[in-house]
Amino acid sequence: MGPHVVLLCSLFGVLLGQGAEQISIEDCCKDGQKRGTDNEDCASLPLISESTTCRVVQEQCCVTVLEDNMCTTGINLAKDQGACDSLFTSTCETKTTKMCCDCCLLGKATQEQGLPCDHSLSVGYQCSQVSRACCVYGASDNQTAAAGQIEQPNRDETNTNGDNSVLSDQCKGQCAHRCVGNDTCACLKGYKLKPDGKSCEDINECLLGASDCRAGERCINTEGSFRCQREVSCGTGYELTNSNNCKDIDECETGIHNCGPEFECQNTQGSFRCIPKVKCGTGYIQDALGNCIDINECLSQTGPCHRGQVCINTVGSYICQRNSVNCGRGYHLNEEGTRCVDIDECKGPEKVCSGHGCINLVGSYRCECESGYIFNSITRTCEDINECRHYPGRLCAHKCENSLGSYKCSCTTGFKLAGDGRNCDDLNECESNPCSQECANVYGSYQCYCRRGYQLSDIDGTTCEDIDECALPTGGHICSFRCHNTPGSFHCSCPVIGYTLANNGRSCQDIDECVTGTHTCTVNQSCFNVQGGFRCLSFECPNNYRRVGETRCERLLCNESVECLAMPLRITYYYLTFPANIPVFTNIFRMGPSQTVPGDNIQIAITAGDDEGFFKTEQMPTGGVMSVAKLINKPQDFDLSVELRLRRYGTISTYLAKVLVFVTQEEPRVPYNPLLE
Repeated sequence: MGPHVVLLCSLFGVLLGQGAEQISIEDCCKDGQKRGTDNEDCASLPLISESTTCRVVQEQCCVTVLEDNMCTTGINLAKDQGACDSLFTSTCETKTTKMCCDCCLLGKATQEQGLPCDHSLSVGYQCSQVSRACCVYGASDNQTAAAGQIEQPNRDETNTNGDNSVLSDQCKGQCAHRCVGNDTCACLKGYKLKPDGKSCEDINECLLGASDCRAGERCINTEGSFRCQREVSCGTGYELTNSNNCKDIDECETGIHNCGPEFECQNTQGSFRCIPKVKCGTGYIQDALGNCIDINECLSQTGPCHRGQVCINTVGSYICQRNSVNCGRGYHLNEEGTRCVDIDECKGPEKVCSGHGCINLVGSYRCECESGYIFNSITRTCEDINECRHYPGRLCAHKCENSLGSYKCSCTTGFKLAGDGRNCDDLNECESNPCSQECANVYGSYQCYCRRGYQLSDIDGTTCEDIDECALPTGGHICSFRCHNTPGSFHCSCPVIGYTLANNGRSCQDIDECVTGTHTCTVNQSCFNVQGGFRCLSFECPNNYRRVGETRCERLLCNESVECLAMPLRITYYYLTFPANIPVFTNIFRMGPSQTVPGDNIQIAITAGDDEGFFKTEQMPTGGVMSVAKLINKPQDFDLSVELRLRRYGTISTYLAKVLVFVTQEEPRVPYNPLLE
């Protein structure tokens, strides 16, 4: 522990420089050693003090214990197996274990070669210490435990699994496995020290990744060690042994074969064979069921008979006979039976060419096939040529249909076959009148269209249906009064009385009966036209008034009569007409003097005829105005008296306007109802 002692001393000096701490540096190191013995992660230990120095000492003491344990594992591996090949991984832990294993092998090799154990190789302090310890261990050979202890760097000298009776006395027999001195216990290989510092528990090499299981093997932890087991089964016909190897199953010995009573079982690698008990004689071959089948030697052997002989197969053997005349295909023996002559197949009873021309050949024949057929030399028949397949797109413009010995062209819809039987001409479908009104022929098809006022049916695309213009979304605005649908068109109508259809054929125009002379007014009445009708009007001037013109009455001279002077100077009759529902505040009548003089005081008011308050007056600089005060929503007549009082130069003059207001119905409109048409 030379290097570590130096480190601890330097750290202790740092602690003294920092001041007194509640936890001593020895306690920090003991905590790190304990956690290293428990195989905890030295880089993330729980802090027992806020001191940075304590954390460093705690971590270094933990790493020292782990390195001593890994080095001990490498030394034991070199002593037990004499090789370090199983340490093939490249983790930090494995590198330390492998270094100690290799250095121990170096010491053993030094001892075997008779060289001194204290060599001067520059292999590093830790490696030289391990090499010397293993060299001394090999030289002592069965001496006492004290002499046989292996010296490991950074740890008290002790043999991992050897006798430690001397050290046991130092621990007073409290260690479960072995004592390493100074009341410090250690565990055997495959175990680690428990937190009590005395008991040992098994190390799970599988969880720590310390196993040397190969690819395809699964690590299984055991007490103090581990074993490797194959993950993939051995397959049919094999079983897994305790040594983790695949062994062939002898089905014949175990009796798990399925050979019948007529067969014998013969074991093979991974399987077995069933061999028939009965052996077949010469000239026979045995099948899978054990049956003996005759061998045709005439076919299985090459030239079993001499030249000039013919082979004839027999059951279990064969015989050779002298060769007789055997004519081949297309020949037959002559009448004398001495030689082969040609057969004229064209003259035979069988119609070999089936209606086609036949040409006899020596030993054969050939058919002269008609157009559209081709001779098949294998079947010796005339076969139909599928021209559509052999010449695609070159025979017919549209569609080609094969037939025996020929072909036929056809056209798609909208076309007809041309005179050459191959091309297709456009078919004028309009000649057959497929449309209810108008038809336009297009290439390969046709298009129906309709006259104005009709639309094409969505169902068949050929029928023209009448468009109900009155039912269209804009149909209510086509006619001002009433719309009448007609086939292919429409017409508008107006009320029978008071209106006539305008020149545009849609609007209704009021008839001025007073102009046309169609009114019924008498000679003493005047005709006044209103919307959709007329009024016959007449008036009489009151007493002490005389009529001036057609609409005015003027007061006669007053002989200083107070009552007469209070009467209006002039009474004028006015006639107004407008439709119902005109906007409120619309000015309908204006009244004032013909000329104004500075200092005039004008007052205007409705004195009669407006009991429901439909109208109101408003004074203006030059007179007054009468407007609509509230909505008039129905036709009605008003007889209003509007009085204007003028104060000029100290004299008050009164003027009266008799205003007859005729409120007519709005422009009439009838909603469209197709059931009424």
